Amino acid sequence: MSRFLPEDAFRTICVSRPGYLGTPLDPADPSNDRESDLLAAVLDAAGVARAGVLAWSGGGPAAYRLAVRHPERVSAVVAIAAVSARWVAPRPTAADRLMFGTGAGGRLVAFLSRRAPGQVVGGALASEGSVRGAELRTLTRQAMADPEQRRLILEVALTVNTAGEREAGWRNDVANFARIGSIDLDLDLSLGRVRCPVLLVHGDADTDASVDYSRSAHAELPDSTIVVMEHGTHLAFYAHPQAHEVQEQAHKWLSDRT
Repeated sequence: MSRFLPEDAFRTICVSRPGYLGTPLDPADPSNDRESDLLAAVLDAAGVARAGVLAWSGGGPAAYRLAVRHPERVSAVVAIAAVSARWVAPRPTAADRLMFGTGAGGRLVAFLSRRAPGQVVGGALASEGSVRGAELRTLTRQAMADPEQRRLILEVALTVNTAGEREAGWRNDVANFARIGSIDLDLDLSLGRVRCPVLLVHGDADTDASVDYSRSAHAELPDSTIVVMEHGTHLAFYAHPQAHEVQEQAHKWLSDRT
């Protein structure tokens, strides 16, 4: 996610959120708020007083709550196709359950990434957006021709399997995100209390997290700028004709504020 940031100017701390890849999930408190407190604890452990936050997709709720609960720790946020309200996981097809919900599916995606990368790139763009036909073929060719974009999509394709070491985190996210905004459980993200500047980036053809998430967040956040990428999928920040331009905007957003 952070590879677009120059290593000589940024120190990046990349984490696996609770329930993913060996990070334990606290059964007594698996909430977004608990996750945000753990992120603050990571900053403590790393000796970092204040940092910019880069969040993509399901990382949105914890990033927003970190900014609300620990405002002194967050200088700026870049929220990419980020969940900012209630999200309910779509019912997966049988093919999706096989490919992205089983160990065998994960091994098959890894095999195809090596032997038929164009198929994986095209499939990823199709599954993460509403672009189809000639537009999808053009977007796929463009991504395949750009080494950074091709590499990113192929790497992401290996991380979206919800089985094994990611299953607990995925199930917890699905449960948490479906409860956002519940009056009974008081799980509102309180975006109006985020005081740091937020750059929102979203593709308008995103079918994983609708662009409405960023548009509604933009309306609620006190200090935000929104960039909507035309015909952009859930991967638009990383794979789109404007990807490098928007990445540079995010780079400058963090540089000027961190």
